[in-house]
This record gives sequence, C-alpha cells and structure tokens, in this order.
Amino acid sequence: MKNFVFLSPNFPESYWQFCAELKANGMRVLGIGDCPYDQLKPELRDALHEYYKVDNLGNYDEVFRAVAFFTFKYGKIDWLESNNEFWLERDAALRTEFHITSGFMNEDMERIKYKSGMKAYYAKAGIKTARYHLVTDRESTFAFAHEVGYPVIVKPDNGVGASSTYKLRSDEELEFFFNTKDDVLYIMEEFVNGHVRTYDAIIGPNGEPIFESGNVTPESLMDVVNTNDNSIYYIVRELSDEMLDVGRRTVESFGVKSRFVHLEFFVLNEDQPALGKKGDILGLEVNMRPAGGYTPDLYNFAYATNVYKIWADMIAFGHSTIPAYQERHYCAFAGRRDGKNFVMDHDAIMYHYGHCMMMYGRIPDALSGAMANQMYVANFDTEDEVWDYYRALLECHE
Repeated sequence: MKNFVFLSPNFPESYWQFCAELKANGMRVLGIGDCPYDQLKPELRDALHEYYKVDNLGNYDEVFRAVAFFTFKYGKIDWLESNNEFWLERDAALRTEFHITSGFMNEDMERIKYKSGMKAYYAKAGIKTARYHLVTDRESTFAFAHEVGYPVIVKPDNGVGASSTYKLRSDEELEFFFNTKDDVLYIMEEFVNGHVRTYDAIIGPNGEPIFESGNVTPESLMDVVNTNDNSIYYIVRELSDEMLDVGRRTVESFGVKSRFVHLEFFVLNEDQPALGKKGDILGLEVNMRPAGGYTPDLYNFAYATNVYKIWADMIAFGHSTIPAYQERHYCAFAGRRDGKNFVMDHDAIMYHYGHCMMMYGRIPDALSGAMANQMYVANFDTEDEVWDYYRALLECHE
C-alpha cells in the first residue's frame, strides 16, 4: 500500500474529497494539520488512516517530526502534498529531506515560486511577459519606472495571491511605497492592460494533460483585495486553441508532472507597443496547485465531472478512470461583499436563478479578502447569460 501524506487536509474545506478519493483508490492517507482531530469534518476523518496534530503548521521542526513518525510507522512516504500555495515551499523541503521524488524539490522553488524566476521559463516556451525590475535601490527602481512609464505594479517576488500588490501611478506614490514597504523582496512590472484567463489542468506522470479547463477573471484581483469590492470569475465551457497552446507550452517548459496546476495569463485589452496586439496572450504567473477557494467544485459543476477523483486517479494509477467532461457549461462565481445595499436579496436571487444555482453560502474569513463574503455559483450556456447574472446580483441601490 502506498503512503500519501496530506498537509493541511482540512483547508480549503472541500479538500477532504482529495483524501477520500485517494483512500478509495487503495492508498494510505496520512494527515498532518494544526486543527484538533475532533474538529475535522467527519468525511475527512473517515478518509484518513491516521492524523498527526501539530501545534503550528508553520513550525518546520514539528511538521518534520510528524513525517518522520509516519515514516517510522508505515515505511517510505511515496507522496507528500498540500495542494496549497501557502505550503508549496514547505512541501518541497520535506520531500527533499525525506527523498520523496514524486513532486517538486527545493531546487525547483526558484522557477515556480519566485515571479522573477518564472520569466526565463516563459521565454523558453516562447511566451512574452511584462518587463520587470527587482526593487532594491531607489535610483534603479525609479529609472525602470520612468523607462516603462506609470502606472507600474509592485508585488512580493515570492507572494501568495494578490496580497501586498499595488498599482503605483507617480513618483510620489513610488516614494511612499519605498518609505512604507516591508523588508521582503518586491518585483516591479510594467502595467499590462489586460484581463486574466487561466489554464487549469491535471497533468499526468509524463507531462500529459488529463483534464484541462480555465477561468476568466474580468476584474483585477488586486483591485478586489485593495478596494474591498465584490468578486467575479467564471469557468469557460471550453478553452480556446490559443489558451490550450500557451498552457501546454508552459507546462512543458516548467517541467510539470503529476500535478494539478493553475497557470495565469494576461489577454491584452488593447495594443501595447512593448507587449503586443489586442488579444495577444502574455504569461503572468504559474501556480503549481489547484485554483483557490471553491474552484475545483466549479469545474465539477461546469462539466458534470469529479476533478477530485481525476486527480486521485492520476496519483494512484497515472491516468483517469472517469470522463473528464460529461457536459459543458459556463460556471459563474459571484462573491458579494458585506455592507453593500444590493437590489436583489437572497430570496429574489433564488426566485430568478434557483433553477441554475449550483452552490451558495458564506465564504470563510480566510478566503474573503479575494472572494468577498457571500457566494452564489450558477451554470449557464452562454457568456451573455453570465453577464446578465452578474449585473443582476451585483446591482446596488443608489
């Protein structure tokens, strides 16, 4: 029996399904987390062969001891994953120390976690990216900002999501940033007037895609976080040939195998002389884990499939045992922010959209910065219907 160590299997909440499908495929699933055992979902407790509680997942020594204990008790660990951006470096460090060769190791982190390190691998794939500068001294940083022109975007070179990401519009704002920033290394990029589309996939052991999807994020996630706004994105019915091409080239260039990935791209909204023509696709950043929040559930709704099982099949067998797509819909997520005077209340939403509503409910505080507070997820057959839905749900009284 193969041993699979799952770090933080209780967050996001739906990740118990990864564990359940691994168990159903005959694997021994060993959990490590800081949540008390009796507070885990019953479904997760049923999926785990054993659970090792640590006081703090951020304490490497504690987690190391947990993996060492499982190794002593059950033998060699075959897989170790969290499927969570926050723990990717922790995952890699543990794999390296315990010689678990089924995933990324310490030596891989520069190209998959550092935004500056990603640039060369996009270039290797023949995909353009925004020009960039690592923020060190004032003189060179101001020179870069003047070269590419304001606005510019600054964010941690090794960051998660849109946290600490800012659009700077002038020398004065750049000076304020220098005077108030923390000590982490920031990357500055020229501003790209584009919207974000993604290539999301489950990649097999030989680098082949087993499941492929993607989403469209019309609004800037940076703006959603920084302005405390509503949040919208939707799963596409089918990826365009262009997105399939850049996604697969990126997977090959980064050497991805046996992983769920969420790869972000800009699609230009207008011609930008230094970057390309309207509609051109640029690399934004790679995320070597599933898309965040409830997105795996949205894939399932859009295609009447089960990506938790497809992923677990890939781990256990190297291929999927179920169809990746049985239907094709647009699946639209609408996150409404507390404190706004929306025209439609919950009853009105359900009256108009109950027939196509797939999921609704409160969003955990840990996810609310990027996803707002109350979600409604619905299936549609056209993009026009998606946009009608967003206009209706997000309209506010004057």
